[in-house]
Amino acid sequence: MENSIQQGKVVYSGSTITTGGREGFSKSSDGRLDIKLTSPGAKGEGTNPEQLLAAGWSACFLGAMSKSAANLNLKLPADSSIHTEIDLVLSETEGYTLQARLNITLPGIERETAKAIAEAAHLICPYSKALTGGIKVETNIL
Repeated sequence: MENSIQQGKVVYSGSTITTGGREGFSKSSDGRLDIKLTSPGAKGEGTNPEQLLAAGWSACFLGAMSKSAANLNLKLPADSSIHTEIDLVLSETEGYTLQARLNITLPGIERETAKAIAEAAHLICPYSKALTGGIKVETNIL
């Protein structure tokens, strides 16, 4: 498959094949990801796209916060964390949409500094860039 949307140097391409939608399976081309999918709230094994987005975004965002902290000559504490919540919302006017909350804990870092680190991270993180304007996002410093 030719990549016609490339605008810069591609440093990595994640590739999955998904079958069955929300009640199916998804597997990465390298075999490192092989998961059963379920609808949100369904019983049994499996995960859902909202959980996968929360995991991917929070991992990426922690890395972006590390970079933004380094720009301030700071290092993030080892126990820094993000509790990311992705809501699947149904409204009469817009149909299904997503909204998100990034609840950030940076122990030992002053609240205003933590807020500045998070704001700068949104400008670095590819997930934040992709989702800006597309979903409602709250960034909370705990």
